[in-house]
Amino acid sequence: MRTQVAIVGAGPAGLLLSHLLDRAGVESVIVETRSRAYVEARIRAGILEQSTVDLLRGVGLGERLDREGDVHRGIHLQWPGERHHLDFADLVGRTVTVYGQTEVTKDLGRAREAAGQRIHYEVADTRVHDIETDSPFVTFTGPDGRAERIDADVVVGCDGSFGPCRAAVPNPQTWERTYPYSWLGVLANVAPSTDELIYAWHPDGFALHSMRSATVSRLYLQVPNGTDIAEWSDDRIWDALAERLGHGRDGWTLTPGPITEKSVLPMRSFVQQPMRHGRLFLAGDAAHIVPPTGAKGLNLAVADVALLAPALAALVDDGDEKLADAYSETALRRVWRCTHFSWWMTTMLHTSGDAFDAQLQLSQLRWVATSEAGATGLAENYAGLPIGF
Repeated sequence: MRTQVAIVGAGPAGLLLSHLLDRAGVESVIVETRSRAYVEARIRAGILEQSTVDLLRGVGLGERLDREGDVHRGIHLQWPGERHHLDFADLVGRTVTVYGQTEVTKDLGRAREAAGQRIHYEVADTRVHDIETDSPFVTFTGPDGRAERIDADVVVGCDGSFGPCRAAVPNPQTWERTYPYSWLGVLANVAPSTDELIYAWHPDGFALHSMRSATVSRLYLQVPNGTDIAEWSDDRIWDALAERLGHGRDGWTLTPGPITEKSVLPMRSFVQQPMRHGRLFLAGDAAHIVPPTGAKGLNLAVADVALLAPALAALVDDGDEKLADAYSETALRRVWRCTHFSWWMTTMLHTSGDAFDAQLQLSQLRWVATSEAGATGLAENYAGLPIGF
């Protein structure tokens, strides 16, 4: 096969990149290890920044998002005895939208299918080659067992933390922070008990009440690393959520319901630079990971490919390398800003067992909730900085 851009990974980053490239008249081929059904069913992020929503609308992907997405003006910050609402719209003139990554991936998949995009699912042994030349290529084994090759002008790794593209960058700089706690996350077939997300600090550990739709709730509990999900019965989960989220206080109630999915998610931050080596470019989780507390993972991936698409179009169509040469540095400015915000939200809300740390956290929460300057800083970062920040 021959194409202009070979994309490794058919998650939202890879699919959106192919969509943006197609609009610029650039051809691409995508390869993906998993099946399409698996990719579209992966439970991931659910909060879209204003800039992400604006981009999706601007490239013809906003119809179902506008119809089914739930626009939120802000969030609730809580600690025992207190709950405060931060109104992002009032503070910074921006909102966020609850619309699951699964739905974004489905919308992208349908759009690419309608456009005739070539996507090879369920491949194995994917490798990238000759990335330091002007003629890189990708090899893989198809689902029928045949060896395949894609010759391209450029290769883009949208294949996450464990794909082959990150490892293909020689001698990168890396930074990593592993947190001493995890999230126990559940999906429940019950209407949300809150109008907007509740971020709750509690001596027993952090809790988050989120949602996926008017009938599906998404909830999280801070648990120790290495937690065995089998030790957490549905009743134990709901009891812990009720305690940490303040069930029964000031007339607020948490309504339990059938839990359909539960998992334990370790928390870490990771950044690798550069995000480009030769004719290989990295985007999304292939270059950076953030803990989910700040709702930044999917939004960072969108920002990456929004920068990358015009850079690649200029490179492969006109031989203009200016934007491509600037891609890594430009993308990393936003990556580090969002990495810091995600770390800040995480360390402010998760308990460590240290009494001194707890008092510092409570002091910071009071400041954020009662100071316009503090609330504005959180709102500006949470609702999303402009793409290309």
